[in-house]
Order: sequence, then structure tokens, then C-alpha cells
Amino acid sequence: MSEKQKALSMSEKQTRGQNLLTVIFAIISVVWILPIIIVLFNSFKTNTSINPPTTFNLPNSETFVGFYNYTHGITFGEYPFYLSAGYSVYITAASVLLILLCTSMAAWYISRVNDGFSKLVYYLCIFSMVVPFQMVMYTLAATARNLHLDIPWTIPIVYLGFGAGLAVFMFSGFVKSIPLEIEEAAVMDGCTPVQTFFKVVFPMMKPTIISVGVLELMWVWNDYLLPYLVLDITKYKTIPIHIQYLQGSYGHVDLGATMALITLSLIPVLIFYLAGQKHIISGITAGAVKG
Repeated sequence: MSEKQKALSMSEKQTRGQNLLTVIFAIISVVWILPIIIVLFNSFKTNTSINPPTTFNLPNSETFVGFYNYTHGITFGEYPFYLSAGYSVYITAASVLLILLCTSMAAWYISRVNDGFSKLVYYLCIFSMVVPFQMVMYTLAATARNLHLDIPWTIPIVYLGFGAGLAVFMFSGFVKSIPLEIEEAAVMDGCTPVQTFFKVVFPMMKPTIISVGVLELMWVWNDYLLPYLVLDITKYKTIPIHIQYLQGSYGHVDLGATMALITLSLIPVLIFYLAGQKHIISGITAGAVKG
């Protein structure tokens, strides 16, 4: 077999392999997105048609109810949905901003000082990533109440503690890839350490900031267990807790309204993810260069 034939044979094998991977990933994508499609379709159906065996059926003239489930879900129950949405927006925004600001500064300090103390802090952050939340959730709830962190305005501090591990890891890897000469030039121009960070280093962190922001936002926005344990749910409910307690008399669950509110809760995260998706992969790979 000539060299040209061998090259063609290798090219055909690579093409087949790429086609096979495309089919596999397409199937995996459909499997992942199918539950979301089912929830979306069921949000426009009657309660009885959501139950088996018609759960996977498309809405038709008999089961289609339009946007009734959405309007009914928003107004259903004694606890207003707009309060739950407001608490979720505030907690998510405050928690993500606090995590991004504090962990980026901590990662810069850890990477540039690089002494025994900074290494200890770094490894403690890494260790926190492998500790299951269930191991500390009861002591956390008691500590949060004792420190008066059991209200929506202060719970972002609790999220900062749990979200710092991954964020510090990713930011540290990115900072190590930044040439030190850039920061030295800023210092020679008269910048203080704080000015050097916010005027030079922080803007260069944009890809990692977006990646960490998306990951933390998806976690905080969809989190059910931490607010349920820490907050007084008779006074404060986030959207996941509100959906869980979307019940009528005798514990009856309004499935249509539940599907509608789940769909509404997916929209902000989906928009944020689509807006920043081009930066996510670059941010993750940048944070792994010298991590």
C-alpha cells in the first residue's frame, strides 16, 4: 500500500471516528435535554394529563390550557411568588458577587505570596471541595442561627464559605499564568497593591470570572437544601422552596403550576449561560494551565 493510500485510509478512519463521536454526543444531549422538554410541555397541560400514562404526550385540544398554569402558579397559595423570586434574585446575586470578589483577591494573594500560610489556605480550600455538605449541614444550620446568618440578607456569607473552594482553585490557576512582569510594571508606575489588582489583574481574569460566575450562579439559584436548613421558611422562601410547598388542601400537589414555575426558574440561568458560554471553556482551561 502506497503512502497516499495509507494517508487516505487514516483520514477515512478519523472521519468515521468523528462521525461516531458526533452521534454519541448527540444522543447524550437528547437524553440530557429531554426532561426539560417534558417539563415545558407539561406546563401547558391539565393536571390529570400530566400523570401517567399521558405524562409524555404532547398537549392537544383536550389537555392544552395555555398559560393558565403560569398565572395560577404565580398567584397560588398564601405566600406570594414575587417574594420568593425577589429573595432568590438577591441571594443569588449577592452570593455570586461576594464569591467572585473575595475569592479572586484570595487567589491572587495565594499565588503571589506563596508562603507557608498561603499554601495552607489554598489546600484548605481544595479540601473543602471534597467534604460532602451532608456532613456539616446540621452544625452549619445551628452556627448560622447563633451568628444571625439565618436571614436572606446575610446568607450570602454562608454561600461564600461553601463556594470558595472551587473558585479559589480556578482563579489561582489563572493568576499563575499571568506574567509577573505586568504587575511589576504597574507597581513601577505608582500603583498600590489594591490598584494593581483591580486595574491590572482583575480585568485579565474576565474569562475565569464568567466561568466561575456561571457555575456558582447555577448552584446558588437552584439550591434547595441550604436555604431550607438555614432560613426560617415560614417567613422566607426561595423559588425551589416555594415550588416544593406548592400544595393545596390535604397535601394535593398542583402539578401544572409546579411545572410552570420550574420552567420559569430555568429561564434566568439559561439566559445567563447562553450569554457567557463562549467564555466558559476558555475560562476553565485558563484556570487549569498552572493549577
